[in-house]
Amino acid sequence: MKRGKTWSYVIRVTDPETGLSKPKWVGGYASEDEAKAARDEARVKARRGEYIDRNAITVGEYLDQWIEAHEVEIKPRTLASYRTMIRLYVKPHIGGMRLQAVRPATVSKLYRDLRAHGGEGGKPLGIATVTRTHAILRKAFGDAVLVDEILPSNPVERAKRPRADHAEPGAVWSIEQLRTFLVAVRRHRLFAFYRLAAYTGARRGELLNLRWSNVDLDGLRITITGSTGVVAGQRVEGTTKSGRSRVVTIDAETAAVLKAHRKAQVAEKLLVGDEWKGAEDGYVFATTLGEPIHPDSVGWLMTKTIRAYNAPKDGPRPAEPLPHARVHDLRHIHATALLLARVPVHIVAARLGHADPAITLRVYAHVVRSAEVSAAETFAAVMEETG
Repeated sequence: MKRGKTWSYVIRVTDPETGLSKPKWVGGYASEDEAKAARDEARVKARRGEYIDRNAITVGEYLDQWIEAHEVEIKPRTLASYRTMIRLYVKPHIGGMRLQAVRPATVSKLYRDLRAHGGEGGKPLGIATVTRTHAILRKAFGDAVLVDEILPSNPVERAKRPRADHAEPGAVWSIEQLRTFLVAVRRHRLFAFYRLAAYTGARRGELLNLRWSNVDLDGLRITITGSTGVVAGQRVEGTTKSGRSRVVTIDAETAAVLKAHRKAQVAEKLLVGDEWKGAEDGYVFATTLGEPIHPDSVGWLMTKTIRAYNAPKDGPRPAEPLPHARVHDLRHIHATALLLARVPVHIVAARLGHADPAITLRVYAHVVRSAEVSAAETFAAVMEETG
């Protein structure tokens, strides 16, 4: 039926709560053929019990509501990241579309546009950012299907997102270069932080959240219970990435480094006296006044140390300068070294805090492949020895 300038259709839909059938009018179609096609599709879905009422909410409006509904359960840092990604990469492109009008092709085009010119000043956007955008949309649209019941299916699941060659972590420094860095940073009061990061594979935020009550120097282990991050320039604390605590063993030399670090921290406390800000169960890594360290500080110190090593004020430059590396690269080096040493993947995953060893296998697939080649050679050697 034509109503004004647009076409509408009516179907009968059974109310799942009452079991009664009632008419549903749906309008806004530009032509009679478009209305008939929509009606026929709706009839099929109604018979299957899959009919969804027409809803005018836009993608941008729904995402705003979705974020608001998850404010309590999502970590502050993650929530801030979601808001930024939606504001920069989703709303400018499809924010004004009706949520129910989004198709897999719509989302696929969004990803292509982002890759081509979605960055600052129209520059190409990195594959990692597009992947994160995809993850947010997949979850939000999934809730629109399962929780809010305003979509019959999730178009994001069937969208084609651009893929790039997997970036292989762990190749920034060799073990020898790691040793060089640890020697270069040894005199700094936060040397123990970098030692622990390299020798446990723990994340930056996990170590900056570590308290002395979480450290068992006699038992040679630390217990990671939470994490520290940065939201809007401010330091915030929350759970670990997996939401679970874990115990990570340490070697005797690392325990000795931590003992020396604790002794130095006690000396700092005695020196400043009443100005000490730390609690009784203080942070393992703190400022000279006992206050928590801003997460960006350890990254900057690492960069500063590398620059000083490569261009010393006194003496010749090193024959082999250290490439730039991040604190997170220490985690990758730790994992890579263990996997190449044939430590079982599930043990490496437990140390890293991966919820599933499959994550470790996916991230470090290139290392596992190298280990497989080595394993083949080892088996051949065993056969020769026993032959």
